[in-house]
Amino acid sequence: MTPCFAVEFETPKKYILRGLWFGPPARRGGKKPRRTVLWVHGLGSSAFSMHHVTKSLLNKNTGVLTFNNRGHDIVSKTHCSVGKRGILGGTAHEKFTDCVDDIQGAINFARKQGVKNIYLAGHSTGCQKSIYWAYRKKSRVVKGIILLAPISDWSAEMHLQGKKKIDRATKIARQMVQRGKKHELLPPGLWHQALDAQRFLSLCTPDSVEEIFSYAQPNKNPRTLRSVRKPLLVLLAEKDEYADRPAKEIAAWFEKNLTNKHKVVIISGVKHSFKGAEKRVAKAIKEFIAVQ
Repeated sequence: MTPCFAVEFETPKKYILRGLWFGPPARRGGKKPRRTVLWVHGLGSSAFSMHHVTKSLLNKNTGVLTFNNRGHDIVSKTHCSVGKRGILGGTAHEKFTDCVDDIQGAINFARKQGVKNIYLAGHSTGCQKSIYWAYRKKSRVVKGIILLAPISDWSAEMHLQGKKKIDRATKIARQMVQRGKKHELLPPGLWHQALDAQRFLSLCTPDSVEEIFSYAQPNKNPRTLRSVRKPLLVLLAEKDEYADRPAKEIAAWFEKNLTNKHKVVIISGVKHSFKGAEKRVAKAIKEFIAVQ
């Protein structure tokens, strides 16, 4: 059992997010952590996900904030503190670009607690969100970004579902958007996940703003990733079940396309969740943080 504080904060656009603060309490007039890692969970996950990794990062100088972004769970609702009605989110309905507001809300909250050294750590689709935030905000507040299992969702679905199934779902999703039904779920049986039309197109098409790690498209310029100048730590799972190619090839793509200060590490013997390698993951992250 790991002690923590339940927290609630408001994003710049006035949406209410909730999370858990692990480690040294951040209180005015009391002891504050020297640094905090903001954990950006992946598709359909939550503030409770990946605790087997996050708890390994804790020590007397390091806290971790895990929080529910608008993509948590399958279907969820995010409430607003001013006159607006809540919006549907979760895997099925979230709008990817809202991640900028969510992450900025978490950063603002950590800063209000007096924390000066902030790091983003994204897992799975949380990696795309972390990079997209950095691309949009160009902020100096975050000292570094950690990417755990940065896998292209489009290439993963091409690998697991096949081009024919994706092309069929893409055609129908685009028709739904044209008819003003972008937030209606895809017809039953069309896709293996509950997704509305706009969410499917964001996740599963190669020209989407979300297709940031474009290793499956050798001729595509990954401008969003290359624009990020913050130090990056990329951790790849050697046996990632969502990868369409060996981890070494994905690692080589990152090495080729990262021009800023970075380190790419393959964690051997583990799948997408990094279970069984918690200490190795924590060691790599702590070493990265120590030199920033």
